[in-house]
Amino acid sequence: MYEEEQRPDHGPLAGFTVGVTAARRADELGALLQRRGAAVLHAPALRIVPLADDSELLAATKEIIEQVPEIVVATTAIGFRGWVEAADGWGLGEELLSRLAGVRILARGPKVKGAVRAAGLTEEWSPSSESMAEVLDRLLEEGVEDLRIAIQLHGEPLPGFVEALREGGAEVVGVPVYRWMPPEDLGPVDRLLDATVSRGVDALTFTSAPAAASFLSRAEERGLLPEVLAALNHDVLPACVGPVTALPLQSRGIDTIQPERFRLGPLVQLLCQELPARARSLPIAGHRVEIRGHAVLVDGDLKPVPPAGMSLLRALSRRPGWVVSRADLLRALPGSGRDEHAVETAMARLRTALGTPKLIQTVVKRGYRLALDPAAETKYADA
Repeated sequence: MYEEEQRPDHGPLAGFTVGVTAARRADELGALLQRRGAAVLHAPALRIVPLADDSELLAATKEIIEQVPEIVVATTAIGFRGWVEAADGWGLGEELLSRLAGVRILARGPKVKGAVRAAGLTEEWSPSSESMAEVLDRLLEEGVEDLRIAIQLHGEPLPGFVEALREGGAEVVGVPVYRWMPPEDLGPVDRLLDATVSRGVDALTFTSAPAAASFLSRAEERGLLPEVLAALNHDVLPACVGPVTALPLQSRGIDTIQPERFRLGPLVQLLCQELPARARSLPIAGHRVEIRGHAVLVDGDLKPVPPAGMSLLRALSRRPGWVVSRADLLRALPGSGRDEHAVETAMARLRTALGTPKLIQTVVKRGYRLALDPAAETKYADA
């Protein structure tokens, strides 16, 4: 009889490493993941550059004051607040808000609604999906011909959104409040790319489309894009906060997971379900063994394992119960060279880390095998 329940002293993400690419709210996301047991590797894939002194934003603000639009689309809370603050700095704040008070305002989601209301304005409508696609559908359904529509841009052009409105006959004014730029220090994102390629992370989280695009762009600059895409397609789970964020990944053929509610909490809860479900669980020597990213659960007890040991364990688990030669295990060890003694050293450390030496059997002159329980031999023989 195997113990199926995890011990209460570790969270559902214990033994997994999660990469965080967010620039904003990275501390909040990291804390949520760590509270559930994950190791977190943070590498902001971009930085936000405010445009408070930017001539484009000033020109767009003056244009809206002089020629008031019929509709304003607010896309992000930080962007809308930044626009109002910048206008205040130029002495145009009151004038801008008085013009917007008589305008139909569409807010992309609850946070944007909060920013609109904090400015003393009221939105006409906000989609329950928080999707710009739903905003676009509503506008086109109502008809936009000869309407002047101002859109608060969120760092990069909204793919297809502006073009669709213009094709529908609208005059569109873009309000560029801030821009996404590559991070000033590329070291962390390069380390996260390397960890992705080497499978040193189990999942990557993305909370904005520009971050996802920037991450892939940096991979391409370094000549790593094919390996990064291969990792994301097979071993490293890409988790996005919503469908808009997922677009740059999907355009490269990457399937992502997304929570039903586009929030950090539901994103973390989804990872708490998905990552343990992907872990390999085997009945070995009378124990239930679950192989996670950098640790192993033995009957629910968490056992941290060194990287070399995890490489050996994964190689053994691909053919559970079958003998794996020292030569094959040597090839599984990163940077081990040709000395098979490296396998023996790593194996000894692995057994010590697991705390249950009988899980792995030595087969004299042949190699090693997982001591798969006899009842499970047939089930896993062709795995």
